[in-house]
Order: sequence, then C-alpha cells, then structure tokens
Amino acid sequence: MAEDRKTPAVGKTSNAVDTFVHEVGRLPASHGGQGHGRLLFAMDATASREPTWDHACSIQGEMFVAAETLGGLDVRLAFYRGFDEFKVSRWTSNGRELARLMSAVRCLAGRTQIGRLLRYAGEQRRESRLDALVFVGDCCEEDVDQVGHEAGQLGLLGLPVFVFQEGQDRTASRLFPQIARLTRGAYCRFDRNSPDQLKRLLGAVAAYAAGGREALLKYGRDKGGVAALLTNQMR
Repeated sequence: MAEDRKTPAVGKTSNAVDTFVHEVGRLPASHGGQGHGRLLFAMDATASREPTWDHACSIQGEMFVAAETLGGLDVRLAFYRGFDEFKVSRWTSNGRELARLMSAVRCLAGRTQIGRLLRYAGEQRRESRLDALVFVGDCCEEDVDQVGHEAGQLGLLGLPVFVFQEGQDRTASRLFPQIARLTRGAYCRFDRNSPDQLKRLLGAVAAYAAGGREALLKYGRDKGGVAALLTNQMR
C-alpha cells in the first residue's frame, strides 16, 4: 500500500488538526441531526496502548460537549486486548459513564484485531443506525489487504471511519490513512503530549456524527483557531 502524502503526518502541528477537520467537513451529512448521533468509539487496548488509554479516559468528554446542542450523542465503547478478547459496552449518552467504563479496562498484551472491529462495525451499520466509527491505535499485526477489504465493505455501507494514530509505526502509517480513505472518513496522527489536539479532533467527529457538515463548521467557529481556515476551505 502506498502512503497517502496528503494525509496529516505530524500530530504536533495545528496543520494536522486543520487538515483532519477539513477532511471531515467534506463528508456528506450524517443523519441530519435528527435525534442522537450514534458513534462507536474503538480503541486498541493491547499493552503498548496503556499510557494513551489513561489519557483518552480524561479527555473523551469533549465528544459529548460538542454534540450536546445538536441533539446529543450515543456512544458505545469497543476494545480488543489479550488473547482474542473483543468487547463492546452498552450505549451511553453520558460522558462520565463512558469514562467510568473506560477506566475499568486494563490493557493486556496481545495482537491487534482491527479486521474484527471493522466487521463488527459493519454488522452494526446493517442492523441499526450507526453514524461514525472512531478508532484509536498505534499498530497493525494483521494481513493489511484483509483489513483493507473490511474497510472497503464499510465504505459501501456509507460508514466513515475516523482513524487516530499514535506513534510512528510504519505499517500503521501506510494502512490507517487507507482505512480512512476507503470508508470516506479521515485520518490524523496525534501526540499523547498534546491533549488539546486530540480533544478537538474527538469534538469535531462528535459534531459531525450528531449534526453533519454544518455542525462541524459551527464547532470549528466556536472553538476558534481553525475557524478562518475552515471557512475558506469549505465554501
């Protein structure tokens, strides 16, 4: 797989955030802001992810804040870890409840299960309303072509995947942007030392899931910083 040179590559810069939000803004409206948006928040909980898992527990509430005025957001937590363990929580519309569920998880050594995660998301898309999938991970230890196939299936179902990569793993750096592209989602690399960046990215996705493109634009204007760039790029 050839690396997409147009995807944001340096999580420390505001340009990576701006490019990511711009990519989200190019998507069609989700469910149009009718009722709660529904988002699957999936994380790699293998041993290498433990520091970032704790980090994400403390900042994921921005998703609910960003969606609150748009009708709200229902989130289901999914994670894989250890030996063939894959778990999914109940739906919740409460940021504190999601943080509690996340804090109860302990990371365990094991192989990645990204393909399994994408298949599950496809099942959920077919069976009920699911507006977006967020995936946070740092590597891939699976057949990349098979994972790409599963991503393509989500693209056919119209389910965008928003991929956040921690670190510099070469396989992930090639595969993760392609997952986003195949599903018409977006990709960004982030740095665990930049909590405000990941908070803004999660807020942007939540705004899109709850209210579509216009809600994302409003989120960008309200948060400032990227407002002028967003307005110029999305006219």
